Amino acid sequence: MAKIYPDNFEIKIGFDRIRELLKGICLSPLGQDRVDEVEFMSRPGQLQFELALTDEFSKLLQESDNFPVSYYFDMRPALSKIKTEGRFLDVSELFNLKRSLETIMAIVRFLTQQKEESYPNLKKLLEQVQVFPYVKDRIDQILNQHGKIRDNASPELARIRRELFAKQGNVSKRLHSILKQAQRDGLVDDDASVSIRDGRPVIPISSALKRRISGIVHDESATGKTSYIEPAEVVELNNEIRELEYAEKREIVKILVEFSDDIRPYLDDLMNQYEFLGTIDFIRAKAHLANRMGAIKPKIDWECQLEWVKAVHPLLKFNLEKEKRQVIPLNINLTTDDHLLLISGPNAGGKSVCLKTVGLLQYMLQCGLLIPVDDSSRAGIFEQIFIDIGDEQSIENDLSTYSSHLMNMKYFVKNANAKTLVLIDEFGTGTEPMLGGAIAEAILNQLNQLGSFGVITTHYTNLKHFASGADGIINGAMMYDSHRMEPLFQLEIGKPGSSFAFEIARKIGMPEEILQEATDKIGKDHIDFDKHLRDILRDKRYWESKRQRIRQVEKSLDDVSSRYETDLKKLNEQRKQILDEAKAEAAKILTEANKKVENTIREIRESQAEKEKTKSIRKQLETFKEEVVENDAEQDEWIQRKIEKLKNKKQKRKDKKVAEEAPKKAIQAQTEKELEAGGKVRIEGQDTIGEVLELSDKNVIVAFGQLRTSVSRKKLKIVSNNEAKREQKTYNQTKANINKNLSEKRLSFKPDIDIRGQRAEEAITNIQAFIDEAIMLNISDLRILHGKGTGILKEMIRNYLKSEPAVRSFRDEHVQFGGAGITIVELG
Repeated sequence: MAKIYPDNFEIKIGFDRIRELLKGICLSPLGQDRVDEVEFMSRPGQLQFELALTDEFSKLLQESDNFPVSYYFDMRPALSKIKTEGRFLDVSELFNLKRSLETIMAIVRFLTQQKEESYPNLKKLLEQVQVFPYVKDRIDQILNQHGKIRDNASPELARIRRELFAKQGNVSKRLHSILKQAQRDGLVDDDASVSIRDGRPVIPISSALKRRISGIVHDESATGKTSYIEPAEVVELNNEIRELEYAEKREIVKILVEFSDDIRPYLDDLMNQYEFLGTIDFIRAKAHLANRMGAIKPKIDWECQLEWVKAVHPLLKFNLEKEKRQVIPLNINLTTDDHLLLISGPNAGGKSVCLKTVGLLQYMLQCGLLIPVDDSSRAGIFEQIFIDIGDEQSIENDLSTYSSHLMNMKYFVKNANAKTLVLIDEFGTGTEPMLGGAIAEAILNQLNQLGSFGVITTHYTNLKHFASGADGIINGAMMYDSHRMEPLFQLEIGKPGSSFAFEIARKIGMPEEILQEATDKIGKDHIDFDKHLRDILRDKRYWESKRQRIRQVEKSLDDVSSRYETDLKKLNEQRKQILDEAKAEAAKILTEANKKVENTIREIRESQAEKEKTKSIRKQLETFKEEVVENDAEQDEWIQRKIEKLKNKKQKRKDKKVAEEAPKKAIQAQTEKELEAGGKVRIEGQDTIGEVLELSDKNVIVAFGQLRTSVSRKKLKIVSNNEAKREQKTYNQTKANINKNLSEKRLSFKPDIDIRGQRAEEAITNIQAFIDEAIMLNISDLRILHGKGTGILKEMIRNYLKSEPAVRSFRDEHVQFGGAGITIVELG
């Protein structure tokens, strides 16, 4: 059975705001009621159908603008009313019934016209709907296109209205005649006209002259100077008109009662039609929201797992879009081998956002909504989702913050199983760190043994150590730029993160003697451990970028090699072609030579071997031979030049490669020659300087502070003592600049913020940034000007302040300085 914990789970992860967004998109209470009915699902059939409907409707909205979206009226209360015999729909209800039925018929017609393979699940919804044209046709007989009762709705109504129209015409003519006569007699102003009082036509006349016209006084002006008289001549006619109007109303009621009696047998089917309309409204709202979020239906494996690529918190995305900023997506992976993710990192680095993203997206998915992840993502299904986040202290139940956390942990351990997703924020906090960390480690071990899946955030070092050595638990870190001292909001799985407590303290200008005393108390080894974590993460980023550059270079070399191979192939083809042409030319020359020899022999014979003639012929033959030999030599020389050119290119590439490798070999040889115990070295591409402890054939044991590590000789670069001193001097100068910048910020910082006129979401975001800056600048007293108004903004701000760990207390300002319109905040 699907289960969530605690009862306010949706509020904690922000799903209540998702409901509000859906309700705002719905076109009628029909869809809004369905939004209220949304619940957590774990049955594959039901969930798969809901997701498929939303996915198909999302594509439909992208591909078509013609889907009917008008007149989504909720007629269920009106139809329920006429289940009682004798009750009827009024004219406005009848008109709304007509238009909404037309909308339902238009939706059915639209979906019927679509291809079966495009929207198979939406077409399945049509099987539940039975449309009755008779009901609409019957309404058309009663109402015109403007929603008014037709004159021919019944023969009796037609007769009444004809008679009523005739009498109204007679009264109008008679009144205008009396009015004109009174104007001629000077009893009424020239610009006066017929008025209506109590539904009766009257003439305005001066109160002093009212007895000059016989009739009934119906009203007087506020000053009493004007009286409104119904002339006696038309009183009887007006009485007849009034009777006809009553008869008209009775006939209309009769028509409406007859209609209600006619459709009463169809009420259940009509109710089903409006359930269908509500379903369409609800699915449309989900699809519209999905398109706004850029959400998709991921591939779903009906087992417990998470493999999300570029997952985005939708509410955070909407808020940042207002500020023209982009949310940084997260890659999250939970498998049966690594089913618990322990996230660490600095405050305000995005740990809680990551946890809420997992909770909100998984809950949305299992409520039938699409989620904003990449197409390559895969999702699993959980039967239970538990969360522990925020401050749940209760005066009524005598619960402190830590007690409330322990109550939640008790529930988790008792009810969790291998199909449970557990979300815990700031695990183990709220009590003495040593004891809280030990209890948290024991609970974490129990959840691991149960096989539960989960995302847990913490600052405790013992939990990071435990996760590193326990199967089933994997560390994760929210990345932080230690140079610019600002969070990157990127999750990296596989390594624990540093809290950067001392670095942040230095950045905000904490006195160095206090930091040194804190270092002495906690121990330098502990500080170095945190530092080494940061160094490892920095080195990992460096080598990742290095590996990426190497891949690019390799790709470039592959392209060049491929191009050379293509060129060489073309040259070989050209060489073969040239040789073939040369052979053909040689054959041609040989044929011509044979012919020349034969002609020479024939001429010698014909000249009967005369000396001069024979000599001349032989000379011509020698000349031809020289030409042939010269041409053959030129062709051989051209071919040889081509071959030599190709050899030269190949030799140049070989020489270039040797030249590139020579410095590396020289450096390697120098390193192998000069490396000695106690020397200063650094890893290529990094700034951290270490000391050589031990040497072996291939590796070197190097100490970077308190961290000992084995590094390949090839990766080390020898550093002189002078260079090491310069590095330390540069570091000290950088630290001084940071302290100077913080001092300047502290002087310009204003401890007041005015959020009057801002929406609650915008105000909370601005207050968060305001408090973060105050913490960084070591300012403890703040003032928030929100005004009094209805008190809603003040209440939401104080609810946020209660959940903010950095806030020690808050109160109203003194009455003389603003009272309840200003909140004084003290930071701990």
